[in-house]
Amino acid sequence: MQHSADGRSDGSTTVRVPQPGFLASVFRDLGVDEAAEPDAAATGRPGGGPAGDGPARPGPAGGTDQGTPRPSATDPGPDAADAGGPGTADLGAGAPDAPDPEEAVAAHARAAALTHHRTVTVQAEHERLAELLRRAALPVSAMDFESQLRHYEPRPYPADGPGVADVPEPRWEDFAPAGPASADPESSPSRRLLDSGYQRELAGARLAHQRALRQWRTRRAEAGSPAADESRRAHEAAEEARARAVREYNESLEECRRAYRLAEPAAVESLLERALAAAETATQDLPAPCRAVFRPLTRTAVLDLDLPPLDLVPSLAGYRLAPDGDIVPVPRPPADRATDYLRLVARLALRALQAADAVDTDEILAGVVLNGWLREPDAAEPLCLVSVDADRDALARTRLLPPGTPYEDRDDEGVYADAEQDEALVRLRQLGAAVTPDPYDRSGVRPAARAGATVPAAPDLSANEFAQLVRDLLTRGGIAEWSVRLRGPAGLVATGEGAPGSALPGRWVVWASRGPEPVAAEELVTLAEAVDEESAERGLRLTTGRFSDEALDLAAADGHRHIHLVDGDGVRELARTHLGLPLAVGR
Repeated sequence: MQHSADGRSDGSTTVRVPQPGFLASVFRDLGVDEAAEPDAAATGRPGGGPAGDGPARPGPAGGTDQGTPRPSATDPGPDAADAGGPGTADLGAGAPDAPDPEEAVAAHARAAALTHHRTVTVQAEHERLAELLRRAALPVSAMDFESQLRHYEPRPYPADGPGVADVPEPRWEDFAPAGPASADPESSPSRRLLDSGYQRELAGARLAHQRALRQWRTRRAEAGSPAADESRRAHEAAEEARARAVREYNESLEECRRAYRLAEPAAVESLLERALAAAETATQDLPAPCRAVFRPLTRTAVLDLDLPPLDLVPSLAGYRLAPDGDIVPVPRPPADRATDYLRLVARLALRALQAADAVDTDEILAGVVLNGWLREPDAAEPLCLVSVDADRDALARTRLLPPGTPYEDRDDEGVYADAEQDEALVRLRQLGAAVTPDPYDRSGVRPAARAGATVPAAPDLSANEFAQLVRDLLTRGGIAEWSVRLRGPAGLVATGEGAPGSALPGRWVVWASRGPEPVAAEELVTLAEAVDEESAERGLRLTTGRFSDEALDLAAADGHRHIHLVDGDGVRELARTHLGLPLAVGR
């Protein structure tokens, strides 16, 4: 009520508006969330009643109507019980608290740091692969017999030198330092001796003189004693043993060289495996052992190279942080991963081929067959991923690239390059290598030849081995000017010129093949046509199998008597006669 100056009421009513935030503080003290609308001051609406529901309007009694009153925390109203309001509910059981923004920011920061750490780990794996690629391409040093020779250099006896009687006793004058320099020439000598640097030099000189004097007296006392004579004899005996060990090693190495020049399998294999082991030292953290088998019949070395595991190449490009906070791995494209593995395989294969070629200084090898095998613990048999059949001429043109070539530092592709542009893979394919298209799909290739027994059968030979065998057999028989026209895995077609008076005089067309199928008569007709086209005199059909009856009848006819036949038994007999080496029966 409002009162006038004389203290009487004037009939009007005063509305007391609670201060802003009053209800909010009440709800906060009771432990429940504020359900009321924000007050008028906060919402920008005109001032109203206690709850800020709108402007006051005249009521029926002439006062101000504040609108329909709203239940409050202290006066919930009659419907509060039915509505489950705070009048009857447990005021302490409010809604769950909202997440703390600071904790969310901290969790996001931890996830980002973990994502960065995992990405750095993946990048380290990529850098290790790049380093392996670089070291696997380093040139191979030749491990021939000359480089393995040892040299003996005698070591003098420590007590040798001028006689003790001829060595004078060490004098202090030879060790004493020069006197200290003085800025004042008029100063007394005693003042110069107070210099600290001069005192340190003087102490060091005295120690050196005492040490030299002690050694001189010791040598003088030991001169001519039985202990000194025994020490000299022990030294001479040790030097004699060293010289004998070096001499015996060089003699054994010379024996190995003689056996190697005679193409003995054990000597050739020992030399090859030494060279392969020396080439492997550039990547000791990447084991890639290589075994060698030498076939004296074809003068070919068959190398079995164990390839590194597939998981050596990183499968991820890194990690990223998803919007929901999860750490998601970023996989690499399968083609990129397969290309990186094949690049490493190509370098290891070229390194092994170059090591075998560099050590063969006496040109014993006519060719090299290399098979790269992937050996997995859960696989029953190893998988061949690369196979190379290279002759001597091809090996002479094959060299590994030196480090730092332009394609290794391309800005657009980093340390990686496309498989078709990688120099190692290009050179490997120039050798006619068979390379798997996808190592991770376990797609293998057929080995050119297997490193089995040193006495192989015809089906076990590679294409180059079979061509070399046929050439050796016929050149020993008298055919010169050998020229191969066609060559494939199944055989070859070549021409040759035999000297007059030899076992095979005149010009020949040779068709050699291997396989279990019998040679038909139609092939002899084709060979006769080739003899006419080449203006040759005779034709030779050679096979490691047999001829059909129709082919034998045709060769005996008058029109084909210039076609000569050699079957599998004849090939084995020629190998025994002309080469002095056996050829196993085909399996």
